[in-house]
Amino acid sequence: MINNIIDFYLKSHPVTIGVLALLAVYFIVLNWVFFYRYFSLNTWLKNESASLEALLLGATRVNENSFLNNFVKSSNFISKEVLQLGQLAATKEATKGLSILSVFASTTPFIGLFGTVVSILDTFTHIGQTTGSMSVISTGVSDALIATAAGIFVAIFSYTYHQILKRLSYDVISHIQMQSDALLARKA
Repeated sequence: MINNIIDFYLKSHPVTIGVLALLAVYFIVLNWVFFYRYFSLNTWLKNESASLEALLLGATRVNENSFLNNFVKSSNFISKEVLQLGQLAATKEATKGLSILSVFASTTPFIGLFGTVVSILDTFTHIGQTTGSMSVISTGVSDALIATAAGIFVAIFSYTYHQILKRLSYDVISHIQMQSDALLARKA
């Protein structure tokens, strides 16, 4: 296994190695963003669920842990505008990190493809310099396709993580919207 990795490193074009290193960094970053945002959004959703439940059971104010609490507390009276401002701020906060996952999901296949194209060009250059057979071509192409596979691998995780966080963000924002509606209904 180690010998195969060393052999791949020695045979591959430096651009392909660079592409694989970049994709590895992307993979680390996207996992960090996902897990950080996932756990923070889950905690936030639990707080908003508890606050909504309390409002539906007759409470006159949102819980202290609710995102809307700061907006309601800072205003002398509850108004639709103040609650909308809270909802917009919550939307901005809840969707942090989604854009980086979206960018990674859309660009990593192309980054991997770039590494593959450079490796294939390098393979054909070596074939022109030596008497190459099909085994030389197939070995070079199979090594080159590793960059594309790595790009697709990272893109799959990026897209999946993006969709999971997008849904969690939607749930948080929906809970805040329902709390706003409940507060306005009590006021009327």
